[in-house]
Amino acid sequence: MKKDHNPFNAELTLQELPYSKENEELVTKNFWTKTKKFAGKIPFTKDAIAMYYCAVDAQTPLWAKGIAFGALAYFISPLDAIPDALIGLGFTDDAAVIVAGIKAISGQITDEHRGKAETFLNGDNK
Repeated sequence: MKKDHNPFNAELTLQELPYSKENEELVTKNFWTKTKKFAGKIPFTKDAIAMYYCAVDAQTPLWAKGIAFGALAYFISPLDAIPDALIGLGFTDDAAVIVAGIKAISGQITDEHRGKAETFLNGDNK
C-alpha cells in the first residue's frame, strides 16, 4: 500500500507543539493581576492557577509549558473571541481554552500545583 505524502495531512503530537517565549513573558507579567481581579467571578480560577504553577515548574516538559502558557495568555489577553465585559458570556471562551489546556496537560499538573492553587485561593499567598 502506498503511503500518502500529502503535506496537508500532517499530524502534530502534543510534544511537537511550538513553545512561545512571548506567551511565557505575557503570562508571568500579567497573570496575577487578572486572576486577583476576577478570582471570585469565574468558576475556573483554581484550574487556571494550578495550570500557572505547572507552567512555571522547572520539572514540567517544554511542550506542556507551551500549552499552559498559550492557554493562560489567551485568558489574560484583552483580545478575546467574547469580550470579558459581557456578563454571563465573557469568560465562556476563556473557560473553554483553560479546560482544553488542562485536558491536554492533565498528566503534568501535579497535586503540588493544585495544592498551591488551593493555598492561594484560601488567602495564604505570601
